[in-house]
Amino acid sequence: MATINLSFEEMWEKIIACDSSYDGLFFTAVKTTKIYCRPSCKARKPKQVNVKFYLTIPEVEAAGFRACKRCQPERDQSPQMGLITSVMAFLVEHHKQKLVLQDIATHVGVSPFYLERLFKQTTSETPRTYLEKIRVDKAAHLLANSDLTNLEICYEVGFQSPSNFYKAFRRVKECSPSEYRERCT
Repeated sequence: MATINLSFEEMWEKIIACDSSYDGLFFTAVKTTKIYCRPSCKARKPKQVNVKFYLTIPEVEAAGFRACKRCQPERDQSPQMGLITSVMAFLVEHHKQKLVLQDIATHVGVSPFYLERLFKQTTSETPRTYLEKIRVDKAAHLLANSDLTNLEICYEVGFQSPSNFYKAFRRVKECSPSEYRERCT
């Protein structure tokens, strides 16, 4: 395990900022509650005098602390990443259907606003653009490996209108579907 060269004050700044880039590098233990968290935990911040930092989970658990139920530091991924993975899998499975944000949010059990904000924060794109990329990738595969017309492919991969299909395809692949098919042959 690599050691990190951060002072107590620097680690304190990271937990106050909820900086997820330091998750797994150190853990914050609260002496009064006997709970440890990730640096990015959104739980209420403790008093600075009640905090101790540890570099590994075995070290912090040996000191008598238990994992936070909110940020679940003992898991490889944060609960938010698990939610994003679930959304991505849902989009891949249901790309042919007409999906609105409310459908996706209902599937994972969160509000549409929270889902969009979290998804964009984690992946740097919205669920809608991610779904369009999936559809365009499926369309590109069909263009290269089938004799279906562009219109048939448009509806096969889940687009509701040809104009939306052509616009999304050009944005993702930087060419039209016909130009893409010509390149692949």
